[in-house]
Amino acid sequence: MAVHAAPPSPGGPDETPEAVAARVTGRSVTGRRRLSAGVTEVTLAAGGSVIVKHGEEARAVRAEAAGLRWLAEAGAVPVPAVRGEEAYWLVTDRVSPGEPTAEAAERFGRDLAALHASGAAAFGAPPPGGPREAYIGRAPMRDVPGAEWPRWYAEHRVLPYLRRAVDAGTVGPAEARPVEEVCGRLPELAGPPEPPARLHGDLWGADGRAWLIDPAAHGGHRETDLAMLRLFGCPGLDRILGAYRQAAPLAEGWRDRIGLHQLFPLLVHTVLFGRGYAGQALAAARSALRA
Repeated sequence: MAVHAAPPSPGGPDETPEAVAARVTGRSVTGRRRLSAGVTEVTLAAGGSVIVKHGEEARAVRAEAAGLRWLAEAGAVPVPAVRGEEAYWLVTDRVSPGEPTAEAAERFGRDLAALHASGAAAFGAPPPGGPREAYIGRAPMRDVPGAEWPRWYAEHRVLPYLRRAVDAGTVGPAEARPVEEVCGRLPELAGPPEPPARLHGDLWGADGRAWLIDPAAHGGHRETDLAMLRLFGCPGLDRILGAYRQAAPLAEGWRDRIGLHQLFPLLVHTVLFGRGYAGQALAAARSALRA
């Protein structure tokens, strides 16, 4: 007796990007182009295309969709519109790449300041409708609200990833001491108190007119987004920061706190990618202690 495999369930992990795009948009599909293992550009009939992303966890899809909507609500920086989301799939508008220009960098700096100023309910507040158990890249990230940034940053952004790195043997117990010292001294290292900012949370860079994609959005300290731009390299960063500071001046000593704010993403990368980032994380901790 012949056994026929059941067709993939709608929205299930085994469905094709083309089927998801057709169902979400209500239009037939004429082509596809794989951009990465989990990201596909799907061309629609009558022109236009969408980006279809596959998430390994349904909550990761929910978190990204909620983050994009929350960032878009600020009306500050362009964000690709969410066409639809399903259990393991997110469909958004396609963003056309462009060349970096001085004007685009300065506009992005002003727009990013406006995004941050749109605020959040608390440090660690997730986007409305987003799960508290979210992600940054492929690493779990808990969005637990807190009233005071230093304590929240230590408990929910630095120490969880340090513990994971130590448990995995990527960072030795003795090596972890500078990071632990930073956490203990955060109230004095953090600078003047600031209200919670609406963060993209995984800000890498910009080209052409900057668009915000792949967010790990949450309420946080605005200097964290800026430190992440410097960490991973961003075209026209000096112009971005100059325009940002004109629109929203930064507290005195912000440059000395760059290492403090880079500690979180560097520890995330240590957990995800291993020993190569551990040295940078420990150097960031020592830099914060010298500030």
